[in-house]
Amino acid sequence: MDHWRVDSPRGPVTQYSSPRRMDDFVKQISAVGFEGLDMFDFQIYGLTQMFGSIEKYQEFLRERGITKIVNLFRGIMYDPRRADPHVRETHDEIVESTRRMLRMWEGLQIESLIVMPAGLYIDAAPVTDDKIKAAAECWNRVGEMSAEFGVRTTCHHEFFCAIRTEDDIRKFYEWTDPRYVGFFCDTAQHCIAGIDPVALYEDLHDRCTGFHFKDTRQVDTTGAYANAPDAELMAPQTDRWFYEMGTDGGLVDFPRLMRAMRRHGFSGWVTVEHDKANIGGDYAESTALSMWYAKHVLSEIYA
Repeated sequence: MDHWRVDSPRGPVTQYSSPRRMDDFVKQISAVGFEGLDMFDFQIYGLTQMFGSIEKYQEFLRERGITKIVNLFRGIMYDPRRADPHVRETHDEIVESTRRMLRMWEGLQIESLIVMPAGLYIDAAPVTDDKIKAAAECWNRVGEMSAEFGVRTTCHHEFFCAIRTEDDIRKFYEWTDPRYVGFFCDTAQHCIAGIDPVALYEDLHDRCTGFHFKDTRQVDTTGAYANAPDAELMAPQTDRWFYEMGTDGGLVDFPRLMRAMRRHGFSGWVTVEHDKANIGGDYAESTALSMWYAKHVLSEIYA
């Protein structure tokens, strides 16, 4: 996943600040063995300015050893007045804005469109069955539409998302159409929410389209999920939620997960997400540590 920044005389800068920074970023992830890239939809606009077109950016990636942009994470700013999955009156806007985006970026040829299936918990509370059903109806419509573009709509549940508990996640997938709505497993986010990501994958393996692999050392015990506007940065119990695979004290059982993936024949892409790696580390280090673990531990289980 394309989180990345480095320190500079001007302060932290991302790869989107210049072609030279982008060259550094792509060469770093390629050098340690990554083959694909996940990114946020709102970054596409800057890329077209930097490279002239998204097709030229993909050529830039291939020249440096990155095969393709695999998944696009839709960064919708949910607002109940205009676009919010639990508000049925806004579903038309969510469907049509997503349609416009997919039509605009058809040259991407992504596999999945990743979405957070509901807004922040604090904005949707209390979370009711009817609100979950409304969100399910929304993403059924989006998923049916995105299928016209050859793109699978898949849902990613942050620990601060309104649909965050095990019971609510299960209800959501009961009320969504498996033809149009997939499950995207973020290992650390589920752990923080008090859910075993391996058990959840076992139950939803036939809906799973991909993974964000990252670890955590803590479960949310302070109700951090209800903090706004950023539950990850405003948690009273920690200033760092996320760690690389294989970290000491990590809660995610990645070998067990890989055995489950092998048992169910998962054959898609797995994404390493080095989310906020600059808190207590840096992005180049994070990618290298993660790929070491993938190559020397996980690939021994499911090569």
